[in-house]
Amino acid sequence: TFEDVSFHYPSRPQSPVLQHLTLTAQAGEKIALVGPSGAGKSTIVSLLLRFYEPNSGRILVDQQPVGDRSLHDLRANMAIVPQEVLLFGGSIEENIRYGRLQASDEEVRAAARAAEADGFIEALPQGYASELGERGARLSGGQQQRVAIARALLKDAPVLLLDEATSALDAQSERAVQLALENLMRGRTTLVIAHRLATIRNADQILVFGQGRILERGSYAELAQGDGPFARLVAAQSDALGGRG
Repeated sequence: TFEDVSFHYPSRPQSPVLQHLTLTAQAGEKIALVGPSGAGKSTIVSLLLRFYEPNSGRILVDQQPVGDRSLHDLRANMAIVPQEVLLFGGSIEENIRYGRLQASDEEVRAAARAAEADGFIEALPQGYASELGERGARLSGGQQQRVAIARALLKDAPVLLLDEATSALDAQSERAVQLALENLMRGRTTLVIAHRLATIRNADQILVFGQGRILERGSYAELAQGDGPFARLVAAQSDALGGRG
């Protein structure tokens, strides 16, 4: 829950990023955040993880202010799949196991299967022992995302944060990653920062941001049939895809 949260970055006190934001994600809900760049969507994730503190208002998890919990405890209950995947030099197995260091080999492989990653991993000459190179350079963008999803699955955190996890992928990679994300989101409270609106059709609630405020909220069907900012975003993406959106 975000209760009347306002925030500006320390270097830009005259430029509020969030203004009196109030939202609640119930346990197991999928909440999608949409809007133009700079509207405050990624800042919500940064505040939830306590990279920054609100200037006013408060944030609660399980009805407890996040400031009353240790950073380790707070972040241990959250998993994030960002647009820019964070992989390190080492094997694929080591990168997945980073989600839960004590996981068994079979648990690592089960997470990879759920992330639609097992097929391409097994096809590599050294399988799960294959070295990724610096920042995962030996994998395609879609493969890197599925390794990151496998890591999040292995962590098995109750809260999931997806920060434009498919926006940089081609259509074929996006389909595979979207399947993996559906497995990952099942049964978890999820905040999805979405660039491609087709990926959030099944969200329980969509929040449309602009200038640090929520302009609209509702289901995909409700908002797409209206005449507000979300309907205009849907029309613009459909036009860009030649009517296929």
